Order: sequence, then structure tokens, then C-alpha cells
Amino acid sequence: MAAGAVVADAGCVLLIRRTAPAGALLWSFPSGKTDPGESAADAAAREALEEAGVTVAPVVVLDSRVHPATGWRVVYVACRLLGGTAHAASPREVAEVAWAGLGDLWRLVPGGVYAPVQAYLDGRLAW
Repeated sequence: MAAGAVVADAGCVLLIRRTAPAGALLWSFPSGKTDPGESAADAAAREALEEAGVTVAPVVVLDSRVHPATGWRVVYVACRLLGGTAHAASPREVAEVAWAGLGDLWRLVPGGVYAPVQAYLDGRLAW
């Protein structure tokens, strides 16, 4: 199982561009496999720090699915930004980071965002 950190702040959501895309997936939320005994919420917070250099607090699990591009089961966790400046904290895995507004989100993730996550972001991001 993998956990994805959905970090919305100041009208934007945090995305990372991986150095090696997973299938057709180029931009994504900071995410990765959960460690044994680790909750999805804890994994999402850890991945946000390891991949994007930001400290976050998990707020709520939004939903989960088998991702159509990767085949991995992903649990999406809404997180509140606590601190740090987003950057490619793991250059081996992450090529760049971006804070994307709704318009940029559709450009960077052309297949669209999972509906429960999109519904959350619609309430958090400015048009």
C-alpha cells in the first residue's frame, strides 16, 4: 500500500515530478509505500518530508483506490502544512516540485485527479 500527501496551502496544492515516471504518471502528490506497522497518515507525512522537504500534519484520510496508472493501492491523506520550503528533497526520486492552482493542476495531471481528492481540493483551492 502507498500513501499520498495532499497538501493544500495558500490556494495551491503541492505536486512533485518524479525523475522516473510511473507509467503515464509524471506529476503526483508526494507519495510512497507505507513501512511495516506505519499508518497511511504517518506515511503521507513522512513522504512529504522525504520527497518535498515540508513538514505536514495529517488531517483526514480522503479515500483510497488502485491507481489506474501504477496499479498500486493508494490512500490519499489531506495534510496541513506546518513548515519548510518545498524543494526536491530527494533528488534521486524527485526532479522538481510545484505549488499548483486548479488551472495548473489540470495541465500537470491531464488525466484528472481522483474524484474524492478533487472534491476536497475544490473546497480548498482558489479558482
